[in-house]
Amino acid sequence: MAKCEKLKKNAKGALETIAGISSEAYRVAEEKARTLARKAKLNMEITYEQAFIRRQKMHIGHKYYEMYKDIPEEAFKGNCENITDSIDRIHNKRKELAELKKSSSTRTRSAISRKSASKDDNNAQSDSAQNA
Repeated sequence: MAKCEKLKKNAKGALETIAGISSEAYRVAEEKARTLARKAKLNMEITYEQAFIRRQKMHIGHKYYEMYKDIPEEAFKGNCENITDSIDRIHNKRKELAELKKSSSTRTRSAISRKSASKDDNNAQSDSAQNA
């Protein structure tokens, strides 16, 4: 009986130790999860703020260009000239594209008209051959 009590006591001690270890492991895991979640949230907030700064700088650049493109500060002169040159190239390419579209649609209409006239001629010849 003494052995049974001793065995019970040892088992109880082992279970308490296991429970303590499990409890500690759970607490550590919970703390790590909270830390990881906080890190993820902070990284997301940092990314948002960086994107906000980039957008604001872009807006400043747009405003500066529109306000001072003809009389930029020396530090921005090259940038403004590059933007103006690029805008001019875009304008010229759009103009060329519009001309190609216009030319293409004119040729398409012309080809359709010729095909239709040819078809009408063939029908007329067919009708005259049948009438003869």
